[in-house]
Amino acid sequence: MNILLRASTRGPLLIAFVCALTPALPAASQGRGFQLADLHELRSVEGVRLSPDGRRILYTVESREGDRNGATRIFVWDIASGRSSPLLAKDEGGSNGRWSPDGQWAAFIGTAGEESSLMVVPAGGGEPRRLAPIRDTNHPLPSSGERIAWSPDGRALAFVSAVPGPETEDAEGDPVVITRYLYKPHAGEGSTRFNDNRRLHIFIVSVDGTGLRQLTEGNGYEHSIDWSPSGDEILFVSNAERDPDRFFNYDLFTVRVADGTVRRLTRTENVEYQPQWSPDGRSIAYLGTKRGLTSSETTMEDTHVWVMDADGEERRELGASLDNRQLDHGWSPEGGAVLCSVQERGRLTLYRFPLSGTAPQAVVRDLGGRGTSWSLQDGGLLAYSTATEGDLAQLYLKRGDEEPKRLTDLNRDFLATREVAPVESVTFRSFDGKEVEAFLTLPLGRTANSTHPLIAVIKGGPHGQDGPELDYRTQVFAARGWASLKVNYRGSTGYGQGFADAIFGDQDGGEAKDVLYAVDAVVRRYGFIDPERLGLQGGSYGGQLSMWIVTQSNRFRAAIPMYGIANLISFNYMAYYHDYLAVEFGAFPHQDNLMEVLWERSALKHVANVKTPVMLVHGENDNDVPIAESEQFFIALKDVGVETIMVRYPREGHGIREIGHQIDLMERSIAWYERHFALEGSETRTSAVNSRSGSASLREVYSGPVSAR
Repeated sequence: MNILLRASTRGPLLIAFVCALTPALPAASQGRGFQLADLHELRSVEGVRLSPDGRRILYTVESREGDRNGATRIFVWDIASGRSSPLLAKDEGGSNGRWSPDGQWAAFIGTAGEESSLMVVPAGGGEPRRLAPIRDTNHPLPSSGERIAWSPDGRALAFVSAVPGPETEDAEGDPVVITRYLYKPHAGEGSTRFNDNRRLHIFIVSVDGTGLRQLTEGNGYEHSIDWSPSGDEILFVSNAERDPDRFFNYDLFTVRVADGTVRRLTRTENVEYQPQWSPDGRSIAYLGTKRGLTSSETTMEDTHVWVMDADGEERRELGASLDNRQLDHGWSPEGGAVLCSVQERGRLTLYRFPLSGTAPQAVVRDLGGRGTSWSLQDGGLLAYSTATEGDLAQLYLKRGDEEPKRLTDLNRDFLATREVAPVESVTFRSFDGKEVEAFLTLPLGRTANSTHPLIAVIKGGPHGQDGPELDYRTQVFAARGWASLKVNYRGSTGYGQGFADAIFGDQDGGEAKDVLYAVDAVVRRYGFIDPERLGLQGGSYGGQLSMWIVTQSNRFRAAIPMYGIANLISFNYMAYYHDYLAVEFGAFPHQDNLMEVLWERSALKHVANVKTPVMLVHGENDNDVPIAESEQFFIALKDVGVETIMVRYPREGHGIREIGHQIDLMERSIAWYERHFALEGSETRTSAVNSRSGSASLREVYSGPVSAR
């Protein structure tokens, strides 16, 4: 097996795990399902843009080549001929492809050596032209939008790039001097330890590479740009609070192209994101919230589509009639409506919201829950990418009311050699009667009498959603004969604002019970699931819940908390953002006795209850959830005498993104579960288990957390 070959070069601990493995399925059956190295084979589509004349589609293909970050290449699809060709003649990468207004040029962000650059290339082919360098910042920029925008006459481009800020010298000195509240970066590969303090500003440059000019200045971060149809202003987003590091509050602004004069459009307590001019320039659409405090990391309140006049007056919530989170949006070509993707029960629906206020109309339903990109042109021509239960995101074309046509099939040859495990929706009533939905990936190789392990794979967030689209991790588990369960516990989006709010003041509470009730429900309903071989894992908030659940229940044979929070108090003061718990609990930790509540709801406080073997996983550069959270839990578990190991990935920030690291993590996860699932006799047990009355009741295995405030 591949796992044996790869593990043979690892340390003695992993070798010991693997030597004890017994295949969950015959080798022939496993060969039909997903294997560890298959991640290298998968390709997906993103960044879809129809040309102004509706004849071509610009799109980006993401591949997972090599062991680091994979590659992105931009392609052009000719609709009439049905042929696709690379935008760049050479095997060069790029992203953020954008047509010029006349469709004769494509702008994109490319890489020359170690430097990213704004580049243009003739749409019909030719050598790319480098216009200007684009520099990034590691400062956190939640939900930022467009980085490049064409002028309406096609003669110039606006773009966002970073310049040094006033604290940069001190932060790079010896000693390092820290003055900012947000002194840590949103870290990832190649990040420095501290905020680089660079500021984002808007620049413009002519398409021939001349006339480079910085348009905005100061200590703010301007981003999410859109050039007005009249050509005289550029829309952008910035946080103009008196103390922007401490209070996250995006507002909308414009800057005059001629002289850099800034005009403020909104001055609200809530947050506005990703503004776009209407085709006639008289209105602006954007995403917004209504509450007075929004977290800079994740938000409990659903964003909805809003529209206002170009002067900032007459703001109205266009998407109020749909009680769900609204995301990627854009104007219809005639300007009579705004289209927006809406989360709905683990999936997305693209809706059309008429400005007249009439009921929104569904344009495309059952899109993948993540990674959807779309573009609309005159005549109802819609190009979009979406994932399905059987494939990663591919390119589709829809004309008016016709059925969509799939254009790309990038994984066809690979998937022809693989059996994709089916996914089923499971709904159940949780402890308080609330309906919760989960998605069960069925194991491959089932027989009439076989039983199979179940891995509960807990999503992050807590606000967000899981869906049924293809997932490499759960497919690898399925190939080994393991079921996987993803739970959209309370706090998840896509089920209405009330469901997202149900976690308020109750972290490590009702949502943890939802996970356990979900496991109990599928064990009862699916007789092939072995209640004696249950695994648990999750990343970010899912890592936090994994840590918490093993302090409350001993029903899992093994757990893998990944980059999770063990101590809510230390996390609050060590992460790069410090407003998250204030939004989730309604106060800062030093207020209203909240410190005691946070400690009571921290897995670290209850670590003496843990009996489950734990493999902790964390990225060395994680500033969303600092690695100290796993370090604390690791030492505490050692003190308790629980079997535990900690896997630390260099260069990784929050989440494991390098392809080689993802495969390595899957390999180690399988080894960890296999070691602790091992029972006397065969791995595949027979009807003796099926005849059991079911798993232990939740009353026996889950004591429940203390009451919240």
